Parts: sequence; C-alpha cells; structure tokens
Amino acid sequence: MSATLGSYLTAWLAAYDVDTVFGIPGVHTIELYRGLAGSGIRHIAARHEQSLGFMADGYARVSGKPGVCFVITGPGLTNIATAMGQAYADSIPLLVISGVNARGKLGSGDGHLHELPDQHALASQIAAFSHTLTAAAELPQVLARAFAVFDGGRPRPVHIEIPLDLMAAPADGLPPPQAPAMRLLRGPAAPATIDRAARLLSNAERPLLLIGGGARQAAPQLSRLAEMLDAPALMTINARGALPDGHPLALSCSPSLPAARRLIAASDVVLAVGCELGPTDFDMYVDGGFRLPGALIRVDIDPEQLCRGRGADLPLLGDAKETLQLLTLQLTDAARQGEERADATRRLAAAEMEPEHAADLAWLHRVRDILPQARWVGDSTRLVYAGNLGFCAPRGNSWFNASVGFGALGYGLPAAIGAALAEPDRPVLCLAGDGGFQFTLAEMGTAMETRARLIVLLLNNRGYGEIKSAMRAADMEPLGVDLYTPDFPALARAYGWRAETLALGTPEPLLRQALEQAAAAANPTLIEIEA
Repeated sequence: MSATLGSYLTAWLAAYDVDTVFGIPGVHTIELYRGLAGSGIRHIAARHEQSLGFMADGYARVSGKPGVCFVITGPGLTNIATAMGQAYADSIPLLVISGVNARGKLGSGDGHLHELPDQHALASQIAAFSHTLTAAAELPQVLARAFAVFDGGRPRPVHIEIPLDLMAAPADGLPPPQAPAMRLLRGPAAPATIDRAARLLSNAERPLLLIGGGARQAAPQLSRLAEMLDAPALMTINARGALPDGHPLALSCSPSLPAARRLIAASDVVLAVGCELGPTDFDMYVDGGFRLPGALIRVDIDPEQLCRGRGADLPLLGDAKETLQLLTLQLTDAARQGEERADATRRLAAAEMEPEHAADLAWLHRVRDILPQARWVGDSTRLVYAGNLGFCAPRGNSWFNASVGFGALGYGLPAAIGAALAEPDRPVLCLAGDGGFQFTLAEMGTAMETRARLIVLLLNNRGYGEIKSAMRAADMEPLGVDLYTPDFPALARAYGWRAETLALGTPEPLLRQALEQAAAAANPTLIEIEA
C-alpha cells in the first residue's frame, strides 16, 4: 500500500526525535496510527483528553522534548483545551494533532460527527499558532514551524488539524522525512545590553536575583552568578531547586510573603531571569503589596514579557542560559552580605507562616529527606499551597504544580504519570487532594498499564477544603464543597495499585518504611493521608 499522510506524519515525528505520543484513538484519527506501531515511537493511551494533555505537559517538563498528542475532532480538541491552556500559561511545548471535518465541510453546520463551527479559532486562543492542512505537501513546513517555536521561541502549544479526507491521502512523491541538519538555537542577549547589565550589577550594593521557570535549564549559571554577586536568589514556584536546598544564597520562599517582599523592596538592583513577575507568585493574597523600586534588569526570550507588569529598566532579550554565561564573564567576585540577607529573609519568612502551613511544610520536608531523589508534581491542594510557600527542592525541575497561573484542577495525577514516563529511574511523588484527584482518577489505569514509578500522597478532607474555608471567611454558608468520596485505598487496589492510609503525624520509622517500600515497588502506590 502507498504511504498515506498519516504514516508520513509518523515518519516526520520520528525524524524530529519524538519518542512518545499520547493519544486516544477514534474513528477520525485511526489513519494517524497506521505507521505508529512499527515506528519505534511509544504510544500512551489515556482515559480522557484533558489527562492526555496533562501527561504530555509533565513529560515535556522532565524530558525537555515537546509532548505530542493525537486527539479526535470536536470533543477531543475541546477536552484537551484545558491542558493546552495550562501549558500555554507555563510555557510548555505541546504538539497537538487533531482531526477536523473534511475539506468542503468545515463549519457547514450540517451536523457531521464531532463538528464544531470553527475548531481552528478555538485552538488558536491557547496555542502559539493553529494550522489547518489543506494539502499533504504542507506538512513538512508546518512541522518545521512548530519545532521552530519549541526550539527558538517561547515554548507553547502548537495545534495542527488534518481534514479527514486528507489523512488517508497518498504521500508518495513528497520529500523524505528528515529533520533540519541544524535545529534552531536560542541565542544570548545583545552584547551591549549584557555590558550595561554587568555594570549595573557590579555597582549594586544590594543585588537580588529573581528566578522564574524560564530559567530552569540554567541552574549552573544561576549558582555561579549568585555567588559572584553574593546576591540572594529568590526562586518562584516553577524555579524551585535552581539553587539547591542548602545553598547559602538560595531562597525557596514565596515572593508573596512579607519577608520576601521586604527583601525585594530593599534591593537596589534586581535581575529577574525567565520570570513573569505574575500575581500568582508575587501577589498571591491579592493585596497589591508587591513593590520593586530598585532598578530592574529582565532576561527573557519573549519580547512582550519584558514589557508586561513591572517593565524592565534594562531588558535583555535572549536565552537565559546563554545570556547568563556571557554575563558572568564580565563580573568579578564581590562580598555584599548576600548570605546574611538570605538567612535573615529565610528565618523571617518561616516565622511569618501560618501554623498549619508551617506544619504541612515540615511534613513535606520529612518526606523529601526520606526520598531525596524524588520529583514532586502537584495539583491544587493544601499540601501544595504549603510547599509553594517554602518547599526547598533538592535540585532543579523537581517541584512543579498547577496551582499558579492557569491553575487547572486535576493536573497532578496525569502530569505525574508523564513525568515518570520521561524519567523512569526516578520516583515521582504526586501531591493531590481528594477533590482534584477525582477529576482525573481514571488515569490510575494508565499509571498501571505503564508501570509508572509513582507514589500518590492523597490528602483526604472529603471535599474542597480550601474553598470551604474561603466561603466561611467571606461569611457564606458553604455550598457545593462537601463531596462524597470513595474508599480510595480500595479503589487503588482494584486498579492493581498498592495502597495504605497514614496520618500526617505518623512516626518517622513508619513513614520511612511506607515511602521506601512504595519507591521500591513494581506497581504505583497510593498513600491516603487523613486530614
């Protein structure tokens, strides 16, 4: 049989070094699967397209490769839209390939299966771009555009839709699939701006680094820069571990805490690297108290981001790693009492924390010390909120969650599965609450199928506890927040998981035993934490 566009697409993905595709086959996408079985590309089947996108998100964050998804027309695209929105907000590369109704029938309103009025328009709001193929010959160019976004710009989702009549079209005579000999590389900021930044930082008396998720891949350069400047390095939620736990200049406290805000306000030069300066990090309590009066240098690959929020006094448009590498060449070591400033902020932030958050944070650090190699992936839940205030990650890219930015509930379990698939030799701890866990609970089946090295720490307060507290604080009668919750350990066992129940106050030896057994197990484990 002649090669079809569906099998031609698979060959192109392999040429771009794609090794995993997340998909749910449907009658509108079976042609995409024609060449997949023998391609060497692993296929992961989720139970729902929203979870599919979250898995691809977790996989992309850990592997450094784009998460590739196959979804059907209509509901497949609308279901994955939430995950695309989360990835768009967090600058995560996803390649979402969907079907769409046949050419000549797009937007007809005739009632074709899975028909949407304008699927392309919907996707374009949550993607760097959305493209509808009109001919098989367009595919190489549109894939090149997608990977140009992933490799050379601000990573974000890309959507490609293929009309049903085109999927099975012959691909004979088209160029053989091969990725460009040289993929795009992000370059450093302009030398003149780096020179100016070096002079500002060298003359600063109280410099400060603000590190965002866009600097995740620049950990060695960040440590070197902080040490040369003797500057505290305040890490946002998605940057935790960029300077590892125990580094004297590392600050793993939320920028919304009063102590961190005082540190920022007292700094004469602030270097923000890959950092949105967004309110979910810097104004978590929506009190308008964030102030940055000093000179602000911003490093970012997105020119628009350099002008958003607190605009940069000195914008450096370029890749964080490349830019910092050149910047450190122009600096000399200096002593500016950075360690004392960092230590004072650390102690004050701990003292300012609410007792419940402090207790939860202490428990998280106990778990971290038992499983120091684990990666943490979180949903929106109480333990995650406490960790966002002050969790000290042992290394970069080992703490991320969906409680900031877009804030999609149900992220934790599928994203943790994706993270475990990207790095199977390292255990993944998923922090979830009983409410959010039920959004994507069916993905326990996917975790079992893939034998993901996964431990779910499930805080069960039988409802949406944080929303319930917010309603009471607003002098409202709680409504819609008390949920019927199943027997989670029994449900986990029905899926083939290991399961047990512990309390937050479980003695150290029992907690250690439970976690070490879970980390060594062949099957995923659910540990229900009674709130």
